[in-house]
Amino acid sequence: MNIAATIAGELGVKEQFVDAALKLMAEGNTVPFIARYRKEATGGLDDSQLRIIEERSTYLRELEERKEAVLAAIEEQGKLTEELRALIVACETKARLEDLYLPYKKRRKTKADIAREAGLEPLTDKLIENPSADPSELAGEYLTEGFEDTKKALDGARSILIDRFALDADLVGEVRERMYSSGSMNAGVVEGKEAEGTKFKDYFEFSEPFEKLPSHRILALLRGENEGVLQLNLDAGDDAVYEGLIADRFDLDVASSRWLADAVRWGWRTKLSISSGLDVRMRLKEKAEEGALKVFATNLRDVLLAAPAGQRATLGLDPGYRNGVKCAVVDPTGKVLATTIVYPHQPQQKWAEAVRELASLSAAHSVDLMAIGNGTASRETEKLAGQVADLIAQAGGARPTPVVVSEAGASVYSASQLAADEFPDMDVSLRGAVSIARRLQDPLAELVKIDPKAIGVGQYQHDVNQVALARTLDGVVEAAVNGVGVDLNTASAPLLERVAGVNSTIAANIVAYRDENGMFASRKELKKVPRLGPKAFEQSAGFLRINGGKDPLDASAVHPEAYPVVARIAEKTGLGVSELIGNSRVLAKLAPSDFADETFGVPTVTDIIAELDKPGRDPRPEFKTATFKEGVDKVSDLKPGMILEGTVTNVAAFGAFIDVGVHQDGLVHVSAMSRKFVSDPHDVVRSGQVVKVKVMEVDVERQRIGLSLRLDDEPGQPAPKRRNGNNDGGRSGGKNSRRTSARSSGRSDRGRADRGGGSMADALKKAGF
Repeated sequence: MNIAATIAGELGVKEQFVDAALKLMAEGNTVPFIARYRKEATGGLDDSQLRIIEERSTYLRELEERKEAVLAAIEEQGKLTEELRALIVACETKARLEDLYLPYKKRRKTKADIAREAGLEPLTDKLIENPSADPSELAGEYLTEGFEDTKKALDGARSILIDRFALDADLVGEVRERMYSSGSMNAGVVEGKEAEGTKFKDYFEFSEPFEKLPSHRILALLRGENEGVLQLNLDAGDDAVYEGLIADRFDLDVASSRWLADAVRWGWRTKLSISSGLDVRMRLKEKAEEGALKVFATNLRDVLLAAPAGQRATLGLDPGYRNGVKCAVVDPTGKVLATTIVYPHQPQQKWAEAVRELASLSAAHSVDLMAIGNGTASRETEKLAGQVADLIAQAGGARPTPVVVSEAGASVYSASQLAADEFPDMDVSLRGAVSIARRLQDPLAELVKIDPKAIGVGQYQHDVNQVALARTLDGVVEAAVNGVGVDLNTASAPLLERVAGVNSTIAANIVAYRDENGMFASRKELKKVPRLGPKAFEQSAGFLRINGGKDPLDASAVHPEAYPVVARIAEKTGLGVSELIGNSRVLAKLAPSDFADETFGVPTVTDIIAELDKPGRDPRPEFKTATFKEGVDKVSDLKPGMILEGTVTNVAAFGAFIDVGVHQDGLVHVSAMSRKFVSDPHDVVRSGQVVKVKVMEVDVERQRIGLSLRLDDEPGQPAPKRRNGNNDGGRSGGKNSRRTSARSSGRSDRGRADRGGGSMADALKKAGF
């Protein structure tokens, strides 16, 4: 198999570019480096395409290795024909390969094997060749030990025939595909589990074709089964269709032979339907995991690439009632300046003391921002921060800006070994406040310290393959970090560790070198860091930035290997490098082809000129925060028709969850996102985005909030009919704050297809919200 050609065909790109990418990977080059600095070789393949190439090449190599093992095993048995060899070599999937290998695989002795050893194979052939003959009369000629009567002999012959069905690769493949394309999943409640399994109520009487089942619904069904609430049944469809496939494949005259008809029916029901059902379940699980990983990856990318507030002195507030509000002030670089705990809320009610203490703390350290965790007591603490800011402003100081920040994962970080190493003498509860402050300054730099699974932006994360989940999320973090770039003189070891070419040892060595020798003055100085060899330097240098260093190019994404190109540009324009940087008038007139050579082609030179125009440009959006409506602090304060500002906390396949400041996320169902058909909610919103929504329905008792992005919608009006019915279900949002992580673990995920029409309440109910 030509792996490069196969992948190129799947991606719709030229084979030479895939081949180049595979060679670069084999040489130890990382995906971010290849995507950014080797565009000539790969034709500009992006990160996502390169990761697909990486994953598919691994699969195809494993397939080729398995083919070799299978060929060797069959040849050792002396059963390898040229026809079989050709079929095996042509296999494109592991499933097809295993189908072909099945007849030759070592297995425990079966009823069919015993019947063959007893000499009943000829009887089987005669029964096929003479469908009109009396089976008992034919069987009478083959009675032997263990098969002393005609019934036992016919049972043995049937076992042989069914075994032929089960070992026929083409038949097995055809039946499997037919079952997947035309079958359906049926679900019902296990008797006596109705009350216990109310979160799966929408699946108590459920049926949907396999091919139409969305990923979140599959995972919800499987979870219901695992919890003993749901009983799942894979309905293959009309049995007669499958029996016809079997009879046609083996040219069996079932119309003339009841014995053959019974054998076919028995073979379908006891063998092929079971094996095909297992395969269908596996395919559904794989499909579900792929969808869940995609949602998780997209949401995580959005959260990591959220707008940073920048280097501004920040007061982090981790809200709480009985245990107080934990507070930490950090300077513009994230260094902790002061910590304290105040008790403004119940039961202590020391509001005035808290205002005075925080105002004094903020004034002393020139606090510019106040980051408030969105957990328990968030809105009350936001009011506290507002009074503190007002007090400072009344005293003539600059008014700090209160900002509500997601605190998902802060508690996980606080209790981690990393936090303990960073703040060995700080109380665990105060570390969370530090994290909240820093994630407002730079979400990416702080969130890389937390296991992505604890950030709370995934669907059914505990139900998917954990190895695949970790690999996917690591790729997202790597792409985000390298896409933004890292300040070499301020980055923590966990952040440096995510830079292309830098492992944990090198990251620790960079920090140690910086602590001992002071700030890096140039990228070249990286070569003095222990264990950071030429390859690591090549991979990482372009993503590591030095602001205010000796060479202005060190603050840009221009790779050191391309500095000579900049020198040629400077020479031609008659300007120094410093004068060239940011000089849009001059740079706009340059033709990249004038500076291209055998090493650096037009794509790279184009990138260099763009980078010179806006060096070190941060791809993240401009910082913006949601302003919650005054007086709307809890669900009971909401009224249908209200238009509010909120922040998207999570995006699922069926809609998006919005924090509007009432300690309970509202749901914008996919049907209420646009006047146009929306196939993927991520096309409309992203996690962390600030949006305006209209309150459509409020259920205070059950804490359910229905929202719409269409501000001209009228509460209570029917939702528009949809062209398909598979875009809702599977709860993935709900209460904000630290409960987000519990939410993402999927305690109550369920959903039903939206059949068109219905109110927002229907959508909320179907979403399990």
